[in-house]
Amino acid sequence: MFGQRTADSSPGTHYRSERVSAVNGQYFFATREGTLEGPYFTRIDAEREIGAYVRRVMQARGSVENRAL
Repeated sequence: MFGQRTADSSPGTHYRSERVSAVNGQYFFATREGTLEGPYFTRIDAEREIGAYVRRVMQARGSVENRAL
């Protein structure tokens, strides 16, 4: 996928990959920030937490932007 995300300084190629992975029966998800979040007991738990993680990141970014005003 060729495009430019809001945080990118220039367009580039971004490849989609599976965000949830299993290691020794525990589930984790990878973030764009390069972290591995988990462990979770089930894949469903990990997928649910992806949404919560995105909301936290967006809320934190909004807080930082509001402080700059």
